[in-house]
Amino acid sequence: MKNDPLIYDKLHQTALKAPKLPGVYLWKDENQEVIYVGKAKNLKNRLSSYFSGIKDIKTKTLISKAFLIEYITTDNEYEALILENTLIKKYSPRYNINLKDDKSYPVLRITNEDFPRIFRTRRIIQDGSKYFGPFPNAGALSTFTENLYKQYPLRQCKKLRKRSSPCMYYHIGRCAAPCCEKISKESYNQIIEEIIHLLEENPKETVQKLTLEMKECAKALDFEKAAKIRDNIDAIKALHIKNSVSDFNTDSRDYIGFATEGTLVSFAVLKMREGRLIARDLYRTKSLNTDEELINEFLMAYYVSQDLFPSQIFIPINMDVNLFRQWSEKEMKIQAQIFTPEVFDSKHNSAMEMAEQNAKEDIIRRLRERSDTPALEELKQLLKLDHLPTRIEGFDIAHIGGKFPVASLISFYNGNPDKKNYRYFRLKTTDGIIDDFASMREATARRYTRLLNENAELPDLILIDGGIGQVNAVKGVLSTLDLDIPIIGLAEKNEDIYLPGNSTPIQLPKRSDALRLLQRVRDETHRFATSKNQALRTKEKTANPFLELPHIGSKRAMLLLKTYGTIQNLVDEVTKKGLSHLAETATLSPVQATETFQAAKIMLSNQQ
Repeated sequence: MKNDPLIYDKLHQTALKAPKLPGVYLWKDENQEVIYVGKAKNLKNRLSSYFSGIKDIKTKTLISKAFLIEYITTDNEYEALILENTLIKKYSPRYNINLKDDKSYPVLRITNEDFPRIFRTRRIIQDGSKYFGPFPNAGALSTFTENLYKQYPLRQCKKLRKRSSPCMYYHIGRCAAPCCEKISKESYNQIIEEIIHLLEENPKETVQKLTLEMKECAKALDFEKAAKIRDNIDAIKALHIKNSVSDFNTDSRDYIGFATEGTLVSFAVLKMREGRLIARDLYRTKSLNTDEELINEFLMAYYVSQDLFPSQIFIPINMDVNLFRQWSEKEMKIQAQIFTPEVFDSKHNSAMEMAEQNAKEDIIRRLRERSDTPALEELKQLLKLDHLPTRIEGFDIAHIGGKFPVASLISFYNGNPDKKNYRYFRLKTTDGIIDDFASMREATARRYTRLLNENAELPDLILIDGGIGQVNAVKGVLSTLDLDIPIIGLAEKNEDIYLPGNSTPIQLPKRSDALRLLQRVRDETHRFATSKNQALRTKEKTANPFLELPHIGSKRAMLLLKTYGTIQNLVDEVTKKGLSHLAETATLSPVQATETFQAAKIMLSNQQ
């Protein structure tokens, strides 16, 4: 029961490089047969767990029989659960316990009648009824349905017969009695439309309203009612989780997403059949063509026979599709239905987003596999470097009106992020001053002075997020340190590349590997700088202002925060009640209370 070490290592590396996203993973044997299907809230964590700790007999057997792992990313865990169930039914994997073949998840049905009924069911009848779901959380669906009947006077009886007098439900306000013509068809269907709107749209207003009602019940100590409202809120939230992998559209559909990085292109095709996602195909190529050219080429390369054409094909960009239609009609003898984003509804948008996400994940895997050597070689040639820029360090500055200035330093090795070598600098010389040139000078001076002092490895290339001004500023620092490290700037507006002492920028083709790598480095410097600046601002906002007062430590500061809330309130209260109030609250001597109060007034006047 032992796996080949090379295969084991390949499986382990696949797990370690999986995204931290929800999704479904498939273990396959050497014959490409699916032997296990699982779902995960975090694919990387779940797959990595198979290779850590003590393994049970099932895990050992699974790994010993496996040859590769594939995964499909989804938008949420709910979609992963639905997709897992579908794929288990499709493949009947050897190591899955398939307990779900005899039933499906429940749905909510609104019947096609003059006075519709609303109820949960597992049977889909094509009679014009509306269906919502499926919902793996059957308990949430039951709670939601029960609350619908409490909040709306819906018809209760299974068969609507004319009656001379209404039943008990009418008298207790739980039914509008359409059987006795107590409500018109138009008025009743207005109620149904309101419920459909609640099911189809984001129920934020409903949840906010119920949350306020729950809090009021809790304040009034009516905890039983508050708990019921809480359950209803949870049910509404559970029923509105986005689902792109299952619906009630029986048309066969393909959703084609793609992603590009330089010359690399990956296509992901999600295949929806009978309202369920049954497969995801990935295709890789290299091209410098435009997006429209790529889509046309892929369509004609993928749909090579009539049996491959679904009823509907969805593509991710708005473009002229007449060429493909003409080709499919002439060569394939089929009239292809192809749709662009301008006619998508929210359901189609969600499915397309999922296809594009899977294509992007494949691009990331490809970049890791090849270490981005083509981009490094193009940079070497472009900048006339002596060797490949294996180690690239990037800098960016972030501040808000000169406050909390931060410089980020990120490092890429072999074209990929090397996060253990990320750093950030709290800038001292430009605190409260807006001067990006000075900020760049301080950050790079501190970085490379330290590397020189420690006799540490220097980068092969420095990338500055900015134009010629920032580049020249950093070049001055390097010259002072007697360092000859190649340096360039990438200005975001037109993606211009600047070299020191040359105000005429270099412009690379949009699909250039070198430009794409530089953009990745620049974007990462910006993200890292911004996140650190935001963290500092958050820390400042949550800091206890009373800690700045004399004689006030952490415990006294918490007491003052609890008693007064703000410095303004402290000054107002002590002015009104006298220094003794402050002395008693914080256990201060009269002298200490006086000094603390005076400092609070000075702080307040400075803020104003």
